[in-house]
Amino acid sequence: MAISRRNLLAAAGLGMAGAVVGVARVNSEPETPVPQTDWNALRTRLTGELFTSADSGYGSAKLAFNPLFDTRQPAAIARCADLRDVQACVELAARTRIPVAARGGGHSYAGYSTPDQGLIIDMSAVNTVALHSAETAVIGAGARLIDVYAGLAEAGRCLPAGSCPTVGIAGLTLGGGLGVLTGKYGLTCDTLVSAQIVTADGTARTASADSEPDLYWALRGGGGGNFGVVTAFTFRTTAMPNLTVCKLQFPAGAVTEVLGGWQTFLAEAPDEFWSTLGISAGSPPSCRINGCFVGGESDLNPVLDKLIAATGTRPSSRVTAAMGYLQAMLYFGGCTNIPVRQCRPNWNADGGVLGRDSFTASARVLRSPLAEPARLTDLLTGRDGVDVLLDSLRGAVTRIGVTDTAFPYRDALATAQIYAGATTPEARRTVTEIRDGLGALVGNTGYVNYIDPDLADWASAYYGVNADRLRGVARRYDPDGVFAFDQSAARI
Repeated sequence: MAISRRNLLAAAGLGMAGAVVGVARVNSEPETPVPQTDWNALRTRLTGELFTSADSGYGSAKLAFNPLFDTRQPAAIARCADLRDVQACVELAARTRIPVAARGGGHSYAGYSTPDQGLIIDMSAVNTVALHSAETAVIGAGARLIDVYAGLAEAGRCLPAGSCPTVGIAGLTLGGGLGVLTGKYGLTCDTLVSAQIVTADGTARTASADSEPDLYWALRGGGGGNFGVVTAFTFRTTAMPNLTVCKLQFPAGAVTEVLGGWQTFLAEAPDEFWSTLGISAGSPPSCRINGCFVGGESDLNPVLDKLIAATGTRPSSRVTAAMGYLQAMLYFGGCTNIPVRQCRPNWNADGGVLGRDSFTASARVLRSPLAEPARLTDLLTGRDGVDVLLDSLRGAVTRIGVTDTAFPYRDALATAQIYAGATTPEARRTVTEIRDGLGALVGNTGYVNYIDPDLADWASAYYGVNADRLRGVARRYDPDGVFAFDQSAARI
């Protein structure tokens, strides 16, 4: 039942989680000429490394997850070792107004973590995972999800987060954070106790409920890079549960019935059960449901019986498997048959075997069930090479108010990730047509961790009723737009 790395998105629906710590201007032409920058002076201030185009490590240091952005030529990459390194980089960016972007996992859909002629603040070396108390953990902003899962599992603890092991914890958290434990434990940002952040004035601040509360509010769903560079997170953890994973494969041509039944089922699904409905375009389209249940197979099976009954469709296959927590995370990450130490990127110095992926993607959010499921089926009929992945948003997510954090979709049914495994103009057109067609069904919605540079009225789509407050927080902490980029809170 293992899910391969290449097929993770199609099978599990959670591969891309928006792993951008912070982002900045990435227009192909800077708004103003980029000033001459004394990179050697910055190099002498850093404990970590600095790469410019003259350095041998530059080519690999600038790489993001998606090869689509390989043509970007940042002026420098600072691989920061600590808080002071980050402050030095931010101070330089504020002084020179060079475009600046902080990078965690580098999975940004829009490539905002790779600014042309700008400075990348690479947080990958700031990746420690340490228990702070019996129930809290401090995690460096450069940690990838595999480091988080493995590190916490050693202490018998866990966090609700995404599935792709090379995604960074920072971008995931700052945009909300969907994952296979969302129903039971909520979004990743819902477990955030505090964040250490360097704001545009170079000041290191702690954002929490009692310190910088507006900033703390904004960092829970407001998107990466809008307010500064986060260097460390303190999370509330929970005891590591035993899980059961499952997959239902349905016959081709059953999408409309399965989608209709899945939507109905979600209204009564237990918090312990999270699911994603993956729909592959085709003639006709086909679908499958992957799930994760907090508990054993004997408790899951009656839940699956109700789900299948709601669809009115007999699945062509039904598979369940009980797993420990870390084993399940490796399964969803496509790492079932490799050691944890290899479940890491192969494009940097981490010693992993997981490769990069070329893709084009966008997203919508279903606030409520589709009144006519057949219309989504129609959008995917006759196409190929594209999937729509519906990730459920029920359970614990809904028990926090819409305005209590910056994440606005507390009352929604599911996110809809539109994913094509290519970067061709045809793939872009296909994704855009499906995005706009789905928008006609669900309204102007979107998920900031699946950021889309071509999305119209993006501020309303990403943030809804929270957009105005986010703009105010950005103006307070970054009045000069040091971290401004094309879809930043400063430009709402």
